[in-house]
Amino acid sequence: MARINTAGAGSESAEQKALVQWWGMMRQHLAPGAILHSIPNGGARSIATGARLKAEGAVAGIPDLFLACARSGRHGLYIELKKAKGGRVSESQRNLFPLLEAQGYGVAICYGWHEAAETVEAYLADRWEPSHE
Repeated sequence: MARINTAGAGSESAEQKALVQWWGMMRQHLAPGAILHSIPNGGARSIATGARLKAEGAVAGIPDLFLACARSGRHGLYIELKKAKGGRVSESQRNLFPLLEAQGYGVAICYGWHEAAETVEAYLADRWEPSHE
């Protein structure tokens, strides 16, 4: 198996890039029809860009990634990916996650790409159980 590029390890961006690279190598084996995509909702932006994104429907607290694949009665899995050490969940995320779950989506908070990969594998194998901090 190819090595996962973890350049910049320690940042959420590097963790997310590593997870997406892992998914690219594993998708055909795990769930050929599933789609894992990012939701670029965070990051530093100008006031004008932030206002435009909000007007376009950006919602504070939306998780970083979405796995479009139904399993165990869930419509898909939202993944909030934090850096392996030191990441924390915001208040807007804590408020939003139960609403997503009430609509039939799984929500996972993962610390590091390894934990996220394990979560994806468990979800796809119908072994995933939600747990929040």
